[in-house]
Amino acid sequence: MPDNTTAFAIAGAALLALAAPALAGQKLGEAQPIRPPETIYAKTCGYCHGRNVGPIILGRGLPAESVKYIVRHGQNGMPAFRPTEVKPEELEALAAWIENSQPRKEEHGQ
Repeated sequence: MPDNTTAFAIAGAALLALAAPALAGQKLGEAQPIRPPETIYAKTCGYCHGRNVGPIILGRGLPAESVKYIVRHGQNGMPAFRPTEVKPEELEALAAWIENSQPRKEEHGQ
């Protein structure tokens, strides 16, 4: 028979797992909406790319397949992003958007 400490730890972990969606402003079982590529770039990619931290990626015609690979596996100082951070559908749209993007004059290094 497990002691009370173990039982409380298991119950606490289960409660946190059930509460996580609610804490994120989402109902249990409710899917998060798919974010547009512009939003993902602005909130995730643009934090480094275009600010002289990572290389400029917009307007370079980077192949979508390369973008997807690097996003999932990381490269040099760039971390890999899990499917829980950038959904597969979002990554497909983001990679195509980056491949077809135009350069932005407000981004550094151009």
